[in-house]
Amino acid sequence: MSLNKDPIFKILLKNSNLTRIQAETFLIDILAEKICEERIVYEEKAKLRPVGVSRGSFNRTLAQARKNIIRSIYTVILLGYLGIFDDPRLNPYIEISNKVRAYSEKYKDLWKKGEISEEQIRIIRTLQEEIEKGLFALSKPRAMSGKA
Repeated sequence: MSLNKDPIFKILLKNSNLTRIQAETFLIDILAEKICEERIVYEEKAKLRPVGVSRGSFNRTLAQARKNIIRSIYTVILLGYLGIFDDPRLNPYIEISNKVRAYSEKYKDLWKKGEISEEQIRIIRTLQEEIEKGLFALSKPRAMSGKA
């Protein structure tokens, strides 16, 4: 499944600090060299975007993505520093994070094997729907109020 069709990716992206283009650019920057197993210059990476862009545009978007990612990481570090992660209102976010990780790992394992039974498809779909509902509910500011 491509990320453009992945409902979990869409929900996560919508509620993140990245635009679709920033996420796409960051993924190209990170994954292109891993896939090709060689160094790729930014002009070539820019051409990997669905709509080709200049190297300068690619680099500006990549810088914006990196800045937003770093700010998000610092937000998480700040919350840890302030002891906020001990607040029980964050438990649902930690639980959904663990579910997303388990789903992602299971999906990758099944993809690598290439053989998927009907039962495995049913389990993956059920888990996906559960995650989608959880992410949607937790995206509302009221979810963190403890009154949801």
